[in-house]
Amino acid sequence: MTEVIEFGASPTAIDGLWHIRMKQITDERGTVREFYRESAFRDAGLPSLGPWLQVNVTESRHGTIRGLHGEDMFKLVGIAEGEAFGAYVDARRGSPTFGTVVTLALDKGSQVLVPRGVCNGFQS
Repeated sequence: MTEVIEFGASPTAIDGLWHIRMKQITDERGTVREFYRESAFRDAGLPSLGPWLQVNVTESRHGTIRGLHGEDMFKLVGIAEGEAFGAYVDARRGSPTFGTVVTLALDKGSQVLVPRGVCNGFQS
């Protein structure tokens, strides 16, 4: 039996910060997750992330905290294994949500689209 979870995107209290559920297809062989599909982002009203500027995969030991940091680029943060607690702070002066803090539980299949100037960190 095949299970399909469709792509979904929900705005948060920070302007431009989105919580995303990846499209996932599971069958007897395992699960395929669409980490990024341009047309799905476009259809949901999200910005294009191409061309890619950087792609990182971080492996963190249980309980590790990776402190708040923000860059001048969009970041798409996802979980490959396990769970994490994500924290986001709008550090953009002039933003209508400047200073707003959002926390999200992250698991396999969820992502966060972090806009330029919004700081992000997590605990694994």
